[in-house]
Amino acid sequence: MRATGDEQSLRLRVTALVWEAEGVLSVHLSRADGAHLPPWTPGAHLDLHLPSGLTRQYSLSGSPADRSTWRLSVLREPASRGGSREVHEVLRPGDHIEVTGPRNNFALPEDDALRYRFIAGGIGITPLLPMIERVASSGADWSLLYGGRSRSSMAFLADLARHGERVLVRPQDEFGLLDLDAYLGPPSSGTSVFCCGPEPLLAATEQVCGSWPPGTLHVERFTAQPYDVGAEDDAAFEVVLHRTGRSVTVPAGRSVLDALEEHGIDVPNSCREGICGTCETKVVAGVPDHRDSLLSPEERAANDTMMICVGRARGPRLTLDL
Repeated sequence: MRATGDEQSLRLRVTALVWEAEGVLSVHLSRADGAHLPPWTPGAHLDLHLPSGLTRQYSLSGSPADRSTWRLSVLREPASRGGSREVHEVLRPGDHIEVTGPRNNFALPEDDALRYRFIAGGIGITPLLPMIERVASSGADWSLLYGGRSRSSMAFLADLARHGERVLVRPQDEFGLLDLDAYLGPPSSGTSVFCCGPEPLLAATEQVCGSWPPGTLHVERFTAQPYDVGAEDDAAFEVVLHRTGRSVTVPAGRSVLDALEEHGIDVPNSCREGICGTCETKVVAGVPDHRDSLLSPEERAANDTMMICVGRARGPRLTLDL
């Protein structure tokens, strides 16, 4: 379930700021009039429109059953582009801030799996918390492998402790790197693996799950996946806007979104890295060059949708439903 273009934009009040761990701050948001917030499903995130003009995506880490408050948990990243620093240093209780969403690119499957195996690295625990709440309440077979630099940096340990041995807490300074092979065991059908965390953890999990049945692994990235571009993949091409017939040239080294904006054509977008799904656009004709970190291998092979903030074309012309 991804963006459909009809997410709500809301102006919400910061009702509380709560320290969850070393460097991890939760932001609680509510309607000023006390009305219910829109419903959401585990794995969803919001676009947070910060006072500086930056827009950043943060996972909802609270309970979907709580319609009065949304909770976002933000890690202070010294090397960030400014979003996490602004959340930590600028936002204060009583402030009002605009959000867009919720949007879910990381949803639990509609058909319940026999087993759920969750893997979290650091702040990657945030989208998994509501998932765990749902599967735990259903009585499903589940477990969580949770790693971080140290216990002091790992958020929500006290909340997770109530699940007992289903939660394996493995801080790196005590246990080293997560032993994914031991945790996951041999490939098996009927298992859904959900992983969120830094890129090395995601890459390692993808490697371990490479021999598992297709569709087993679900990952969410907070940063774009590395993408190698050859000169033959970066030639100029034409984008045809199907609804108007207008044609726009996309020069070498630019994305479709870049070219459209330069010609005064506005398309909803947010991350500009191919990780949030806001700019997802239907492909009418042509073959896209997928450079996002969101579409599954099956979705890429279908070639009927693309993230135009990073994507280009494999050919001289691409027709989009715009």
